Amino acid sequence: MPQPVYLDHAATTPVRREVVEAMEPFFGPRFGNPSSVHRWGREARAALDEARERVARCLGAKPDEICFTSGGTEADNLAVLGPLRSQQAKGRSAIVSTPIEHKAVLATVHHAVHHGATERMLDVTSDGVVDLSSLDRALDDAVAVCTVMWVNNEVGTIQPVPEIAERVKACGGVMHTDAVQAFGKLDFSLKNVPVDLLTISGHKIGAPKGAGAVFIRRGTKIDPMFHGGSQDRGRRPGTENVAAAVALARAAELAVEERETECARLKALREQLEEGLLSRIPDAVIHGRGAPRASHIVNISVPGTDSESLLMALDLAGVAASSGSACQSGSVTPSHVLSAMGVRPELSVAAVRMSLGALTTPEGIARVVELFPALIAKARRLSGVAG
Repeated sequence: MPQPVYLDHAATTPVRREVVEAMEPFFGPRFGNPSSVHRWGREARAALDEARERVARCLGAKPDEICFTSGGTEADNLAVLGPLRSQQAKGRSAIVSTPIEHKAVLATVHHAVHHGATERMLDVTSDGVVDLSSLDRALDDAVAVCTVMWVNNEVGTIQPVPEIAERVKACGGVMHTDAVQAFGKLDFSLKNVPVDLLTISGHKIGAPKGAGAVFIRRGTKIDPMFHGGSQDRGRRPGTENVAAAVALARAAELAVEERETECARLKALREQLEEGLLSRIPDAVIHGRGAPRASHIVNISVPGTDSESLLMALDLAGVAASSGSACQSGSVTPSHVLSAMGVRPELSVAAVRMSLGALTTPEGIARVVELFPALIAKARRLSGVAG
């Protein structure tokens, strides 16, 4: 039987062997609570502090600017809601964002609106990039927070975050970027990018689920989401997950060390995939292809199919992919990202995301390219459309 092909690395990645080895002692002999003063506690505290230093080094930050979280969603919530209250005390209550953000950000923004904030959504181009002229129209002295993701999780487009941050800082707002899909894929240092807050998630880079962090630049005031302890300078109370922090630190180091060679490898594989699919399915559409993109994400629509049917056919053939669309009550609804880009509904509901990573090989890509025409025909039959 052919080897299964995993093309869903943007959803989650396999935990790396080096990461497992780094965190394993903290499930056994090094089990102490970092807040305890005895030897077990001191040992755990030392490991936690070291992990913080290592993550900071990978980001170009200072150790006290790193706050560990349970993952990207918690980090996004803290980064958006955390600075809002102090900004509101200054008379600033507007949150600027985009309609192509991850739901972890969009839902957080909507929550803030229900509690007195106002929302200003930026325009995006048909290629899925922020329209900077709409940013200029949105920025004034009422802006509290601007949150724009660096790499879009559905189409892979790269947003001009450094330029956006410069403009937000000039108007006195706080700038946050969700870098969950950007970290390990883009070459950046926070010494040179003027964002105030940045979020990452471990399970996108070879760490286990439940490990994440938010960078909080010195001087940025935030209110905690939780209460009940003084851990992490009061920004994130609760007993720290030392194993998760250690895992995130090791995965972050590996991602930075390997970024250049791995991204070049993935870009070549992405081109192999896209060119192969387009040569066999001429009416297929690859979304965001006209804009700068990260090397690991391909979002493709084929007219006459729907994503649910195509994903089913791919899965039966041993290929794992995903969709940005939501299936509700048996019907597929268009992806909010593609809708914001102006993609026609019939193409939006047909979109499939294939995301490359550690498990991706030329042989696997070749197999998908070879299988795809027959799978498209099957998906068209399942969706009730004549091929």
